[in-house]
Amino acid sequence: MGGLRIRSASRGATKSARLEARVSPEAKALCARAAEIQGTTLTEFVVNCAVETARRTVKENELSELTRRDRIAFVEALLAPPAPDQKLRRAAARHAQIFQD
Repeated sequence: MGGLRIRSASRGATKSARLEARVSPEAKALCARAAEIQGTTLTEFVVNCAVETARRTVKENELSELTRRDRIAFVEALLAPPAPDQKLRRAAARHAQIFQD
Protein backbone atom coordinates (compact mmCIF):
# COMPACT_ATOMS: atom_id res chain seq x y z
CA MET A 1 0.00 0.00 0.00
CA GLY A 2 1.57 3.27 -1.00
CA GLY A 3 1.30 6.56 0.79
CA LEU A 4 -2.11 7.59 1.98
CA ARG A 5 -3.28 11.15 2.08
CA ILE A 6 -5.71 11.77 4.89
CA ARG A 7 -8.21 14.44 5.83
CA SER A 8 -8.14 16.10 9.15
CA ALA A 9 -10.99 15.33 11.55
CA SER A 10 -13.32 17.91 10.00
CA ARG A 11 -15.11 17.20 6.74
CA GLY A 12 -14.02 19.19 3.74
CA ALA A 13 -10.61 19.91 5.19
CA THR A 14 -7.67 20.03 2.82
CA LYS A 15 -5.78 16.78 2.49
CA SER A 16 -2.24 17.81 3.24
CA ALA A 17 -0.88 15.28 5.74
CA ARG A 18 0.66 12.10 4.42
CA LEU A 19 0.39 8.66 5.99
CA GLU A 20 2.28 5.64 4.70
CA ALA A 21 2.14 2.00 5.70
CA ARG A 22 3.82 -1.20 4.57
CA VAL A 23 1.58 -4.24 4.81
CA SER A 24 1.66 -7.84 3.69
CA PRO A 25 0.16 -8.67 0.30
CA GLU A 26 -2.57 -10.60 2.13
CA ALA A 27 -3.51 -7.60 4.28
CA LYS A 28 -3.59 -5.34 1.22
CA ALA A 29 -5.77 -7.81 -0.69
CA LEU A 30 -8.18 -8.12 2.23
CA CYS A 31 -8.48 -4.35 2.59
CA ALA A 32 -8.90 -3.96 -1.17
CA ARG A 33 -11.70 -6.54 -1.15
CA ALA A 34 -13.44 -4.80 1.76
CA ALA A 35 -13.08 -1.43 0.04
CA GLU A 36 -14.63 -2.85 -3.12
CA ILE A 37 -17.54 -4.28 -1.11
CA GLN A 38 -18.14 -0.84 0.41
CA GLY A 39 -17.76 0.89 -2.93
CA THR A 40 -14.78 3.01 -1.90
CA THR A 41 -11.18 3.24 -2.90
CA LEU A 42 -8.56 1.36 -0.94
CA THR A 43 -7.18 4.64 0.42
CA GLU A 44 -10.62 5.87 1.52
CA PHE A 45 -11.36 2.53 3.17
CA VAL A 46 -8.09 2.39 5.11
CA VAL A 47 -8.29 6.04 6.19
CA ASN A 48 -11.94 5.72 7.25
CA CYS A 49 -11.16 2.60 9.30
CA ALA A 50 -8.11 4.20 10.89
CA VAL A 51 -9.95 7.41 11.79
CA GLU A 52 -12.94 5.48 13.18
CA THR A 53 -10.66 3.30 15.32
CA ALA A 54 -8.67 6.33 16.47
CA ARG A 55 -11.82 8.18 17.54
CA ARG A 56 -13.09 5.13 19.43
CA THR A 57 -9.72 4.66 21.14
CA VAL A 58 -9.55 8.30 22.23
CA LYS A 59 -13.16 8.24 23.43
CA GLU A 60 -12.61 5.05 25.46
CA ASN A 61 -9.48 6.53 27.01
CA GLU A 62 -11.28 9.75 27.93
CA LEU A 63 -14.15 7.73 29.39
CA SER A 64 -11.82 5.59 31.49
CA GLU A 65 -10.01 8.69 32.73
CA LEU A 66 -13.31 10.26 33.71
CA THR A 67 -14.34 7.04 35.41
CA ARG A 68 -11.04 6.96 37.30
CA ARG A 69 -11.50 10.57 38.47
CA ASP A 70 -15.08 9.83 39.48
CA ARG A 71 -13.97 6.80 41.51
CA ILE A 72 -11.38 8.87 43.31
CA ALA A 73 -13.91 11.61 44.11
CA PHE A 74 -16.41 8.99 45.30
CA VAL A 75 -13.92 7.29 47.62
CA GLU A 76 -12.76 10.63 48.98
CA ALA A 77 -16.37 11.60 49.72
CA LEU A 78 -16.88 8.27 51.53
CA LEU A 79 -13.74 8.68 53.58
CA ALA A 80 -14.40 12.31 54.47
CA PRO A 81 -18.13 12.99 54.04
CA PRO A 82 -19.40 16.52 54.54
CA ALA A 83 -21.30 17.22 57.75
CA PRO A 84 -25.09 16.98 57.33
CA ASP A 85 -26.75 20.36 56.89
CA GLN A 86 -30.03 21.46 58.46
CA LYS A 87 -32.11 20.24 55.51
CA LEU A 88 -30.64 16.73 55.75
CA ARG A 89 -31.16 16.62 59.52
CA ARG A 90 -34.86 17.57 59.09
CA ALA A 91 -35.29 14.92 56.40
CA ALA A 92 -33.70 12.28 58.64
CA ALA A 93 -36.00 13.28 61.52
CA ARG A 94 -39.08 13.02 59.26
CA HIS A 95 -37.90 9.64 58.01
CA ALA A 96 -37.45 8.41 61.57
CA GLN A 97 -41.00 9.55 62.50
CA ILE A 98 -42.59 7.92 59.45
CA PHE A 99 -40.67 4.65 59.55
CA GLN A 100 -40.50 3.92 63.27
CA ASP A 101 -40.22 0.24 64.18
